[in-house]
Amino acid sequence: MTIRFKTFSIAAMLVALATGAVAEDFKPTGLVSVVVHAGAGGGNDTFGRALLAVMEKENLLPVRFQVINKVGGGSANAMNYMAEKAGDNNTIGLFTSVYMINPLVQEEATTTMGDLTPIANLIFEPALVVVRTDSPFKTLKEFIDAAKAEPNKYSQSGGSVLSREAIVRQLIMSKTGAQWSFISFPTAGERISAVLGGHTDLMMIEPSEEAGLVKGGKLRVLAQIATKRLEDYPDVPTLKEAGYDIVDVPQARGVIGPPGMSKEAMAYYQDLFERASKSEGWKKYLRQMQLESAYMPAGELADFVKTYTSQIREILTSLDVKVVR
Repeated sequence: MTIRFKTFSIAAMLVALATGAVAEDFKPTGLVSVVVHAGAGGGNDTFGRALLAVMEKENLLPVRFQVINKVGGGSANAMNYMAEKAGDNNTIGLFTSVYMINPLVQEEATTTMGDLTPIANLIFEPALVVVRTDSPFKTLKEFIDAAKAEPNKYSQSGGSVLSREAIVRQLIMSKTGAQWSFISFPTAGERISAVLGGHTDLMMIEPSEEAGLVKGGKLRVLAQIATKRLEDYPDVPTLKEAGYDIVDVPQARGVIGPPGMSKEAMAYYQDLFERASKSEGWKKYLRQMQLESAYMPAGELADFVKTYTSQIREILTSLDVKVVR
């Protein structure tokens, strides 16, 4: 099963045509808040600041865009904050896949992606399975064999228990019979520090969070969570190549608005981020960060959200995870 979704429905085409007609009817005149659910240095925070830096350099920002960190509850606090900003055309958010996963299992996550205004998807992000360089594990198989022989002796640094790395862990354990614990930390810096300090044994990390620790000799990559090997890691196998053919769970990143955002504002931001996605600065950033361009306009993103949510629900159910929606 795969969660890649590339079709462009008739509904999506109609949305694109309609938004194109009104894209010039709105333009922000004051500060635009860009809501992220991660703390400083976390994947969503780092991504957001890099995106805005590129857009500023490309002269695409008509006013100041400022990152607002709303940490806690996985993505729940950020999503609830967005819901409170209903009708605010000067607030946007940067979502990740956890925005679709959280509401499936958390009763208190009352705001869903369906409540928010889709604007555009921007990328699919691969990840790296890493250990510290003095770890005894040279391959993912060695780690998994050890976790089978001594269940729950080893541990993984992670973020939300509903994040992509947490689901991938569950899928691998289900497939292999291995068992290791998942320790959640609020920031990427804390997760990395736990691995480097020997407090946890393994981590699944986005290339944008790695911060040169692999090339600096402090982290070793065991496998890649990607459809193909990344250019910077030509000798490191993908999960499938390493012998673990599990369901593809892409980490999507993109832009949303609060409920009730005007059609004119939605069209403006969709056009803005489409232009950003085509800029040379953005293409350079994607190459440097080993990211996959995956721009989708609002209509196509709405279809993707429905498909992704449905398939994640199936995965969670197959893993005996209680689904509440």
